[in-house]
Amino acid sequence: MVVRDILEILEGEIICEGDLDQEIKTACGSDMMSDVLAFVKDQSVLLTGLVNPQVVRTAEMMDMACIVFVRGKVPDDSIIRLAESRDITLMKTRYRMFTACGLLYSNGLSGGTKV
Repeated sequence: MVVRDILEILEGEIICEGDLDQEIKTACGSDMMSDVLAFVKDQSVLLTGLVNPQVVRTAEMMDMACIVFVRGKVPDDSIIRLAESRDITLMKTRYRMFTACGLLYSNGLSGGTKV
């Protein structure tokens, strides 16, 4: 799966475009960035309802290619600029986190290894 596929599956809207053809193998859904840092390994996309700069910084530290904001949330300009400077794709979807994760999973995207 590539970022472009996620956009289509989640009926998303691009906020900040990085590499839409980048390979995505796994996903993580969380609003707690401390959990992402502590428990997530080899994740390519982060789904979250949290809209602050820490989301982009966390994604950068974890080498994530894409952040999906659920429930139609939209980051402010400072967050968008930060993502642009890190070449991280930002998108939003109207779906809630549970539904968005379920759609990606049912379309073949893994959650990674067990904790």
